[in-house]
Amino acid sequence: MASHPPRRFRAGLFQQSLLIVEDEIFVALEIEQIVEDAGFAVQAIAADLEGAMRSAADCDIALVDLNLRDGPTGPKIGTFLSTQHGVRVIYVTANPSQIGDASVCALGVITKPFRAHSIAAALQLAAADEPELTAAEISGFMPFLPRGSLNAPGSRG
Repeated sequence: MASHPPRRFRAGLFQQSLLIVEDEIFVALEIEQIVEDAGFAVQAIAADLEGAMRSAADCDIALVDLNLRDGPTGPKIGTFLSTQHGVRVIYVTANPSQIGDASVCALGVITKPFRAHSIAAALQLAAADEPELTAAEISGFMPFLPRGSLNAPGSRG
């Protein structure tokens, strides 16, 4: 598939649509409630790669678990959503070490068990063109830095 340029994000939180990729229904419903309480519209909930791919074109932001109904497909889903559809991806997982190279395409990770305010604040960060909060100010959220953005110890740059 051809790579799509990053999409322009719609102003206003209620105009941001969100995809939840989570195979545990009670966790997915809890996240859905947090997302809606934060002022975002849930476009779809997907439990596997196929469901996420079907819903990809209609969302701006995705919260993606790693280990799903069809196995550890979360990193593949996150990469697909980001590179092919310009979706802003945040991983929500108990196993952040499994993300690997897929971290390049995501804003960061929220570790399970999560707190509602962590998800809400991370969504605010993901939706904002010029965020009022920085990733470092969000409890429970670990931002990813672009590869090469940190200089090696002792180097100048």
